[in-house]
Amino acid sequence: MAKEKTTFTCTECGGTSPRWLGKCPSCGAWNTLIEQVAEAGPGKNRLSAPQGYAGLANAQPVLPLAAIEAQDVARTPSGIDELDRVLGGGIVEGGVVLIGGDPGIGKSTLLLQAMDALQRAGLPTLYVTGEESGAQVALRSRRLGIEGSQVQLLAEIQLEKILATVDATQPAVVVIDSIQTTYSDQLTSAPGSVAQVRECAAHLTRMAKGTGIAVILVGHVTKEGALAGPRVLEHMVDTVLYFEGDTHSQFRLVRAIKNRFGAVNEIGVFAMTEKGLKGVSNPSAIFLSQHSEPVPGSCVMVTLEGTRPLLVEIQALVDSGGPSPRRLSVGLDKDRLAMLLAVLHRHAGVACMDQDVFVNAVGGVRISEPAADLAVMLSITSSLRGKALPRGFLAFGEVGLAGEVRPAPRGQERLKEAAKLGFSVAVVPKANAPKKPIEGLTIHAVERVEEAMNVVRGL
Repeated sequence: MAKEKTTFTCTECGGTSPRWLGKCPSCGAWNTLIEQVAEAGPGKNRLSAPQGYAGLANAQPVLPLAAIEAQDVARTPSGIDELDRVLGGGIVEGGVVLIGGDPGIGKSTLLLQAMDALQRAGLPTLYVTGEESGAQVALRSRRLGIEGSQVQLLAEIQLEKILATVDATQPAVVVIDSIQTTYSDQLTSAPGSVAQVRECAAHLTRMAKGTGIAVILVGHVTKEGALAGPRVLEHMVDTVLYFEGDTHSQFRLVRAIKNRFGAVNEIGVFAMTEKGLKGVSNPSAIFLSQHSEPVPGSCVMVTLEGTRPLLVEIQALVDSGGPSPRRLSVGLDKDRLAMLLAVLHRHAGVACMDQDVFVNAVGGVRISEPAADLAVMLSITSSLRGKALPRGFLAFGEVGLAGEVRPAPRGQERLKEAAKLGFSVAVVPKANAPKKPIEGLTIHAVERVEEAMNVVRGL
């Protein structure tokens, strides 16, 4: 394969240079030149006027949208139910999935298990490892109890060799572990650079769309937790998954950030065992502490993760602070905590100006929706007064600056999930109150924060 000419383009002004320079010769910005394959010149059909378009390419047929038949996307189950839930039902032919997470979180383990399940189901698979040798992957397979696996393995990082192997073996699913170690011989920059990651991902995406082979890319993350490499990497692929969780805990969450074939913010819950990652069928049990007796500062809420309602325990600790009291939240928005404390003081008369306030979502889950507001405020009040909320109690609802309690989306599903798990008392926004009573669940519908406080005092 003839080596193509490369050029260096400035990310700030778009200026080019035939070689790498620390400073852009056009705009003077530092460290903005990145390598890319130079495009072929226009040749004799140089575009000089609007009528020149016809000389560059032939016009293509177009169809009205109404004349195009819509078809459901066929999905192939991966053999792991929780992974299928996040993917939207399974692996899509020609789909490109990018999965990222901290080192050692379980990305390679999960994908090796999925590839083995697909191979056993009759689909040819190819696992390309660029970070480990074949012997290391075989050792992991023995630990997972799949030492007899027939998954095809390739230890290679050069893109051209990988594409040639895929063309020769024709697998249905390919895993590239990882995209940051893959490099193209057409570029002179090192593996993991912006140019290499972008070009390799673009070639693999083009191959997937042209052949119908599903491609799963493993991506590194930065210390901030974002996927390393250019942002365009996430735009090119069809699905972006993030592995979340503490490496010191046995539980892992896989969250869909982008999915062209399914719902976003869907999560899959796994437990790390000696035999690899196992799906958790009832994840609410993870996020609920098992107290022998109700304790002050604890309130349960129902949050939505994609299409799945989850019961999460919100814990608060209010303690006397100094002249500069601390406000700390784990798993919840830190700025929103300060706002809720101000609303609590103004509209419910609960003052925490001289108190340290710590709020935590149990189980390592991250709650981004505002429906947690009411549960946070009730847990803070419970801790401040030293009085526990009654057993089987839950609350959810968004709280506004005027003290109003706003409805949460899909409130009926939240209440039904709570009733199914044995909860008996709920404080919810008035707009979420069901028209028909839910068996075993007493619902108190409120419109303002002070109403919710009065309800809790009377329980």
